[in-house]
Amino acid sequence: MRQITFSQATLEAMAEEMRRDESIFVMGEDIARQGGIFGQFKGLPAEFGYDRIMDTPISETAIIGTSIGAALAGMRPVADMHYADFMGVAMDELFNQMAKIRYMFGGQTTVPMVVRAPDGLSSCAAAQHSQSIEAWFMNIPGVIVVTPSNAADAKGLLKSAIRDDNPVIYFENKILYREKGDVPDGEYLVPIGKANVVTEGTDITIISYSIAMKKAYEVASILEKQGIRAEVIDLRTLVPYDKETILESVKKTHRLAIIHEAVKQGGVGSEIAAFVSENAIEYLDAPIMRFGAPFTPVPFSPPLEKSYRLDSEKIAKEIAGKF
Repeated sequence: MRQITFSQATLEAMAEEMRRDESIFVMGEDIARQGGIFGQFKGLPAEFGYDRIMDTPISETAIIGTSIGAALAGMRPVADMHYADFMGVAMDELFNQMAKIRYMFGGQTTVPMVVRAPDGLSSCAAAQHSQSIEAWFMNIPGVIVVTPSNAADAKGLLKSAIRDDNPVIYFENKILYREKGDVPDGEYLVPIGKANVVTEGTDITIISYSIAMKKAYEVASILEKQGIRAEVIDLRTLVPYDKETILESVKKTHRLAIIHEAVKQGGVGSEIAAFVSENAIEYLDAPIMRFGAPFTPVPFSPPLEKSYRLDSEKIAKEIAGKF
């Protein structure tokens, strides 16, 4: 199978879907003339024109508000947020309008739009351009949240998101853009709401998603050298997350650790831990472990940023200490 980057996979998904459906268009800052700051829209205007790949003023409120209106009018907009951090500017449109309109109209209308949100740590991008804010949206009924960890899922989840009749937030990690992986040619869809058991094991379940899957693999490898076989699960979708797969795995391994790059406090790991505690606590042989960033803004200082990041060796040591 051919290998392409995560960014190229999203580009391919966009092109295939725009050829398939003329109601799909993209709007955001620096995406038409510049191709997106991470190259994820490069070349699309040449094929689809500037009426379907549109540069906008610097106004997240306008981008999301216009996309909602277009979706209600029968289009399928894809709104690019430049950086996920900037979604806070448009929060009223996101959680009071986009997420609630279908419910408030009794299902008489749909809001088929995708919000693309580049997130996560890069290198010294500091507190306002480095955040992982996915947990915010786990608390908002009415939106789907997906977060691919590899190039194949980047393509398959984006295509599924565009075709969904509900609003979807598509978190795409900035560091993953340049990562290569095997990606199928042509039609390839990844189902929304279905996790992927990427490594089977018997001793502990490790759950992660997005860029933190790299740490999950590293931790599993370290543990394997100590005779501990970890089952690694990539959530892929955070809302709705795959409860069945999680419970099946925990009932088999009897232990659970959740790893994510976002802050530990109030993160995705908190929801997963609470869910497992409520539904499978009798299967657990040890406390659930959560690993995430400290509860502080992302530092600019390189030494502080290094300390802020997840450490696979430390995580593996803490997990092994519970056996």
